[in-house]
Amino acid sequence: MNEKEFYKKLAYKTKNVYEQLSADERREMMDMCDEYRVFLDAGKTERECVNEAVKMAEANGFVPFKSKDSLKPGDRIYFINRKKNILLAVIGERDIEEGVNIVGAHIDSPRLDLKQNPLYQSKEMALLKTHYYGGIKKYQWTAMPLAIHGVAYTKDGEQVEICIGEREEDPVFCITDLLPHLAKDQMAKKLGDAIEGESLNILIGGMGINGSDIDDSVKYNVLNILNITYGITEESFLSAELELVPSQKAKNVGIDNSFVGAYGQDDRVCAFTAMKSIFEVEIPQRTAMCLLVDKEEIGSTGNTGMLSKFFDMAVAELIEKLTGKCDMVTYNRVIRNSACMSSDVSAAVDPNYESAFERQNSSYAGRGMALMKYTGSRGKSGASDASAEFVHEIVSIMNKNNVVWQTCELGKVDQGGGGTIAMYVANLNMDVIDCGVPVLSMHSPFEVTAKGDIYMAYKAYAAFYKDR
Repeated sequence: MNEKEFYKKLAYKTKNVYEQLSADERREMMDMCDEYRVFLDAGKTERECVNEAVKMAEANGFVPFKSKDSLKPGDRIYFINRKKNILLAVIGERDIEEGVNIVGAHIDSPRLDLKQNPLYQSKEMALLKTHYYGGIKKYQWTAMPLAIHGVAYTKDGEQVEICIGEREEDPVFCITDLLPHLAKDQMAKKLGDAIEGESLNILIGGMGINGSDIDDSVKYNVLNILNITYGITEESFLSAELELVPSQKAKNVGIDNSFVGAYGQDDRVCAFTAMKSIFEVEIPQRTAMCLLVDKEEIGSTGNTGMLSKFFDMAVAELIEKLTGKCDMVTYNRVIRNSACMSSDVSAAVDPNYESAFERQNSSYAGRGMALMKYTGSRGKSGASDASAEFVHEIVSIMNKNNVVWQTCELGKVDQGGGGTIAMYVANLNMDVIDCGVPVLSMHSPFEVTAKGDIYMAYKAYAAFYKDR
């Protein structure tokens, strides 16, 4: 062995996904990403993602947990929590006390929520006031077409689903911006201060009702249209959940169609691949679970976030149905012996903004699934830090199954950072590591991912279910 060969044996170097794929794998990758784009278009809110997940799960043999009187290896069941969480499980051959294998992702994304009392008229225009959700750059949400998604209630208590701006014939909505000719003061501000949160108001109408003696005739016309179409009144906004999201469809990006560009890929790219991988599971050794949760972008709080008891309660019910009872000792043994891949995205190095990244320890588009031993901010604040033993176990599974992977942190140490659901899973006393797809333009209305990385995330989660 010459010196160069010996150095190659000793050194570590990441791989390019596309150089590792066969022709058949490339076709499978492209087909999967076509399906993924359809999923993104159909699931722009957490409610819609759960709806799509149920459709996909039932098409792959999953049934509601309560429909099963007993469970045996290979059974496929799911739990729903408040229409915003779903837990899919395939029962394994081993005793559940030996633990379960979980891939957990979140299905909420940064967006604009309507305030409870949003509708007003100003300067012969009707507008809706919003409150942004999650970490956004506010200027990115102006002067672009938006759609309204969500639910509201009529006076009779009927829930109505609202989706305006997605069909070709639908109107869209927007937040107007100031023309550059008059933006001297605005452009002198810091980028983060140029658009104020209270200025993210949605243009929804501009015509009054002919002959009306109502002062706010434009607002009156908007309410009339909403009442005729959906049966709701202004009071309906008080209890409604209505979200403003980009109206554009998911697209292939690049002349070679090598990327997917779309809203909400953080973290629906990991949710989709986690579901696709569990659909491939037949009879695993350990019970396999795919957990999709809400509220990660605002701290995993509330009764649909990872901090809720939904996961604990579902696992307890599963233990009871498998063993006939669920005491605290049994539950603790299950959790202690379980492991989780916290399936969340990382930030891909962007050639336009390289100075924000420490290149030796960042993820790159096209180099495979990204493993993050820890996340957090600056001094690992708010992080889960996976043990050496567990990282080695996961890396060994990836290598055994020819998964192209890389390791990363989220940018330079002092630049910022971020968190995932991993620390809340770790708090249960479970092994967990962050892993997911590198993303360009994260938290923007149009995020970009490499198809090769999407495919490798799918392969990684499938390998974890199979071999751990």
